Amino acid sequence: MTLDQRQRELLAEWLPRAEVVKDLSWGLVGTTVLELMHEGEQYVVKAGDDADGNIAHELEAHRAWLKPWTAHRRAPELVHGDERAKLLLTRYLPGQLVEGTDHERDPETYRQAGELLAQLHGQSAVADDFEAGENEKALFWLAQPHRIAPDIVDQLRKLIDTWPTPTTELVPTHGDWQPRNWLIDDGTVSVIDFGRARLRPAYTDFGRLAAQQFRTDPALETAFLSGYGTDPRDPGTWHRQRVREAIGTTAWAHQVGADDFEQQGLRMITEVLAG
Repeated sequence: MTLDQRQRELLAEWLPRAEVVKDLSWGLVGTTVLELMHEGEQYVVKAGDDADGNIAHELEAHRAWLKPWTAHRRAPELVHGDERAKLLLTRYLPGQLVEGTDHERDPETYRQAGELLAQLHGQSAVADDFEAGENEKALFWLAQPHRIAPDIVDQLRKLIDTWPTPTTELVPTHGDWQPRNWLIDDGTVSVIDFGRARLRPAYTDFGRLAAQQFRTDPALETAFLSGYGTDPRDPGTWHRQRVREAIGTTAWAHQVGADDFEQQGLRMITEVLAG
């Protein structure tokens, strides 16, 4: 196990006879995710490294926003957590990842995912100057190492400089809403991985799907909106969000060496500027 000493000590306190069943770590970032067995019960432990900034947000999401899901086993239940140690323990949630299976192409999967997302978004709302900060982040990413062509960088910077920064309604969001974070068990969709959970505009949780599954199969978007109940994307804010997400995806993927995501980000930039 790639846990530090304090994480190992805490895990030994929480589950003194735990045995590792499977390493579920993604590998691109320094987060360790392990499936464990302890006295006949299954658990999942997630441990962050020194650079991790997501475990605290994941713990906050579990404590503040996930009860509508955990009450019906649609998200893993938190058992223990320690923000300083960057460690959390949840009960194992049965199911297989939707990504890469036939369920990823099934409209019913997306209808359920839309319903679940509406439950998350509907819990609270606050007003905030969100877009100004997001524009700054986009400009920051453009100043980092990446493989976006210099003329496109200039075009993007000039575009961002023209944008308004209206006050925006923020709601609880997942931050990485897509089939690689959905499980399906006997036809029922559930949700995992809340490290990117933050208060954001509702439309931000549509970004991954719009760049991937929705662009190849409009029926999936129709089913998703049927489950969600409405469409929070207006043309102006949605265009700005798509540009920012394309920039962030491309630069982040280049930094972590995720070539497939980098190519997706470059395609996203081309498509959003053409559109």
